Amino acid sequence: MFRIGNLRSPKGAVKERKRVGRGNGSGYGKTSGRGHKGALSRSGSKRKPWFEGGQMPLARRMPKKGFSNYPFRKRFQIVNIRDLARFEENSEITPEVLRQRNIVRRPGPIKLLADGEIRVALQVKLHRASKSAVEKIESAGGKFEELV
Repeated sequence: MFRIGNLRSPKGAVKERKRVGRGNGSGYGKTSGRGHKGALSRSGSKRKPWFEGGQMPLARRMPKKGFSNYPFRKRFQIVNIRDLARFEENSEITPEVLRQRNIVRRPGPIKLLADGEIRVALQVKLHRASKSAVEKIESAGGKFEELV
């Protein structure tokens, strides 16, 4: 009958601790399973997971190929058409105006995307815009000018 006092772990679930340095009869005496000399026989020594025993590492054996433009990339801040719908008719929108209104916070170039609708004519002067964003501005009677 099952009772709390009768419960046991399944066979093989609990491993006994390896007791090293308890004489040669135990199988782990003298060098305690570490072999003779070398870095791994010393205390505090460990290998990094990517260490390959001194052979040429995989990362250095593979051919180097390609180029990354990461450090030189331009990071545009995104503004959508729906963010411009709040402005009054015929107002001029520049990066400075967007920063004053807290639509854009960081410095750097700004790109206009076409998400949302606009019904007022605006004069937009930004660094970039998608084709569909320019079409929406012009269909509302506005004008887009690209800054350099």
